[in-house]
Amino acid sequence: MKTLNVYHPAAFQNVLSDFDRYFESFFGDSLLAPKERIFYQMPAVDIQETDSAYSLDMDLPGYDDQSIDVHVDGMNLTIASRLVEEKKSEENQGAYMLRERKTNSFTRSFKLPENADPEAVNASFKNGVLNLAIKKRAEAQKRTIQINSV
Repeated sequence: MKTLNVYHPAAFQNVLSDFDRYFESFFGDSLLAPKERIFYQMPAVDIQETDSAYSLDMDLPGYDDQSIDVHVDGMNLTIASRLVEEKKSEENQGAYMLRERKTNSFTRSFKLPENADPEAVNASFKNGVLNLAIKKRAEAQKRTIQINSV
């Protein structure tokens, strides 16, 4: 009997974060300086399939439509951020005592199913949620055949 192994990239990221914390503790930090916490997580995605299309919803709080790139290359769909860290003016700039709100960039790729039409991808962004509507090819869509009586 074969078993199914589920791939958990978040678990791998946790192992790397634990290793980073161990490595930093070995070399030591100043007791007065707060430790920088690393919160790197890929944006959450929901993908739904209907008879005529696929719908992909990605949570991107803090982003706007100008800081997101969506590309289709063949049957590969890539979503990436171009979010850059906000720079404050020189006159009001002070030293941070604690800074947890850093900006992270990401790149996430998906292989489109064979029946998806890479030329028919529409994107919208509202309230921090990116929605991609990916239509299925006409020949792949389910259709009803009329039965004629003889």
